[in-house]
Amino acid sequence: MKFVPENIVRKSLLKVKPYSTARDEFKGNASIFLDANENPYNTDFNRYPDPRQSKLKEAIAQLKNVRPQQIIIGNGSDEIIDLLIRAFCEPAVDNIIVPQPTYGMYTVCAAINNVAIRQPQLNADFDLDLSSIEKSIDVNSKIIFLCSPNNPSGNLLEEEKVNALVNSFPGLVVVDEAYIDFANTSGFLSKLDNLPNLIILQTFSKAWGLAGLRLGVGYASEAIIDILNKIKPPYNINTLSQQYALAALEKNYQKEETVNSLIQERTEMEKQLQELNIVQRVFPSQANFLLVRMDDAKARYNYLLSHGIIVRDRSSVVLCDNCLRITVGTPTENKALIQALKNI
Repeated sequence: MKFVPENIVRKSLLKVKPYSTARDEFKGNASIFLDANENPYNTDFNRYPDPRQSKLKEAIAQLKNVRPQQIIIGNGSDEIIDLLIRAFCEPAVDNIIVPQPTYGMYTVCAAINNVAIRQPQLNADFDLDLSSIEKSIDVNSKIIFLCSPNNPSGNLLEEEKVNALVNSFPGLVVVDEAYIDFANTSGFLSKLDNLPNLIILQTFSKAWGLAGLRLGVGYASEAIIDILNKIKPPYNINTLSQQYALAALEKNYQKEETVNSLIQERTEMEKQLQELNIVQRVFPSQANFLLVRMDDAKARYNYLLSHGIIVRDRSSVVLCDNCLRITVGTPTENKALIQALKNI
């Protein structure tokens, strides 16, 4: 059966006419703008930003080998997650599938939108348990959210299992690739044209080092992007963020150098941690962090905190008992971390 987004979108949205900004109603160049009730005196930011982010999308499309029409840019990936749930899930009726443990905003956005959440567990290796997921699906299941590399575990989800879900599930499958630049794979972007119900999320926050700009990128079929554009805020990405992102894309080599450095540091940190007797296990990671099972995570967290080093205690998360999530820092920061743990 051919996947058609309009068949699963909220029926009320099919009748919605999106807000049309002043900048949406003309194409071409102009020198005098008297259409948007802006302050005419130049402050560098007196004009509204491009609501379509056209230049930024073109630059991303060229880098990622996709079409600009397959891209939506959000105020962080969180905005795109929220848009997907609002567009395709009927409140108090539909549900989403979120295998656990994983990034917490999928469930937060669903709860805010009064959408039920099904939470099958990942297996002991933090990979997909297809049987458990299939048992969670019913006729009102609209979206499956997957994070690969996963957060907080750091591992890539098995590609064949993800493919099986995308090909069998009648709704949307979202693969969040926030950490894909640190992995030994290019991810699922090349599959986009052949899998119409696949949505891929990436971000400028991690490898690009631009977390403060709040820029997430979604890739999907043009039909899905059209639906999301229909409900997104008109000026959701400010001018400064668009300018900084464009400048970063022009220096892609700098990002690649940073990523290579962080991967090397991750390997060294993993080695050093495994030599400590307070460490029980360092889980394999394809991200810019390591999940580490300690002898006493709470005590080790508090000890590091007392020495000015902040990590994340994930002990309360399913399958992560006594685990700290440690981000890979600079060589100096990583040495300080290891030395502090050695001093315990």
